[in-house]
Amino acid sequence: MTAADIQATILAVWRIEQPRLITSLSRMLRDVPLAEDLTQEALVAALEHWPAGGVPEKPGAWLMAVAKRRALDHLRRARMLVERHGMLAHDLAREQDTMPDLDSALDDDIGDELLRLIFTACHPLLSREARAALALRMICGLTTEEIARAFLQAEATIAQRIVRAKRTLSESGLVYETPRGEELSERLASVLEVVYLIFNEGYTAARGDEWLRPQLCNEALRIGRVLTSIAPAEPEAHGLLALMEFNASRLAARTDAAGEPILLMDQNRAQWDHLQIRRGRLALARARELGGAGGFYVLQAAIAACHAEADTSDATDWRRIAALYGDLAALLDSPVIELNRAVAIGMAEGPQAALVIVDGLADEPALKSYHLLPSVRGDLLHKLSRFAEAHAAFEAAAALAGNVREREFLKRRAAAAARAAQDHGCR
Repeated sequence: MTAADIQATILAVWRIEQPRLITSLSRMLRDVPLAEDLTQEALVAALEHWPAGGVPEKPGAWLMAVAKRRALDHLRRARMLVERHGMLAHDLAREQDTMPDLDSALDDDIGDELLRLIFTACHPLLSREARAALALRMICGLTTEEIARAFLQAEATIAQRIVRAKRTLSESGLVYETPRGEELSERLASVLEVVYLIFNEGYTAARGDEWLRPQLCNEALRIGRVLTSIAPAEPEAHGLLALMEFNASRLAARTDAAGEPILLMDQNRAQWDHLQIRRGRLALARARELGGAGGFYVLQAAIAACHAEADTSDATDWRRIAALYGDLAALLDSPVIELNRAVAIGMAEGPQAALVIVDGLADEPALKSYHLLPSVRGDLLHKLSRFAEAHAAFEAAAALAGNVREREFLKRRAAAAARAAQDHGCR
């Protein structure tokens, strides 16, 4: 392996293992920010040692071993006198003796530990925005830049939120646990938002060489199912689960054999997972039974259900989808929702009607760096045979896209529009 290959491997392994490392150390240290810092130190150690010694046979176990040794060193250096910390140090030392290489750490039941970490990051002491940003940093391994893109906000703003949130967690002595009763209800909305964003990052990765990160989708689905069991009367929990089930049902059809993106209208619907669609329908029905038909996640699940119930792309009820996006827009004033509504209107009423809406979003500050705005505009212009303008729009979208696969896909669309413009000019 070349040095570049080894570095790419290290980053890929660390991105997958990061949640496990943080949850394990958080459980032991009862200090989430410190756990994240030690996890980062494990990454630095891998970057220092693996290029010379090669990638270990069990890289995840190697990272866990380094992180736990750093945790033990920290406790020893600090010479903590509080009995609880003394017991933790003793337990860590005993574990170090009984598991020299800590390979079995990979068999830890991450189970509710990851959910506990999310609930800790979503404590009411933190602002709503800081909760989601901190959780995405720790659980998804997203960079500050990637989180800023997810929230359509400035990178400096997100960085400040994360720093303040970590400081608050460190100074408050918060208990690392899954709350119950009223405390659970207080945090649930933020937890649902975090799970939603984790799934979205898996469904369409903000950065990297691959368009999908299926492990994040699967983890978000698992957590969503746990949430419906501990909060069975919360319609939005069922709505979010339904939304994720419907969307996850399309994962196998979203890329070709080479990993290139396939848009919804071009997907082979025979590849959709109909068991997941059935689970989505059941979860959506339960959310509605609980009186949550107008909830944020329930409305989105209803939109996803419209796609799932159509045997072909032409059979999709786009007018119904446009109406549901209208309901969402009434619930939450968001330019992204309005952009999605424009797409649905374009399918229902034609590209010109949609283009009027999209052009009206051109000056939205939140969409300034949002690649899907010029991408949607390019698609509408192409349908209107305004190929030269479509080419320029797709080029702009490609320049803004952070994901390699998506950027290449948009460049291909730009090239196709350029060829169409040339052919059109020749006639």
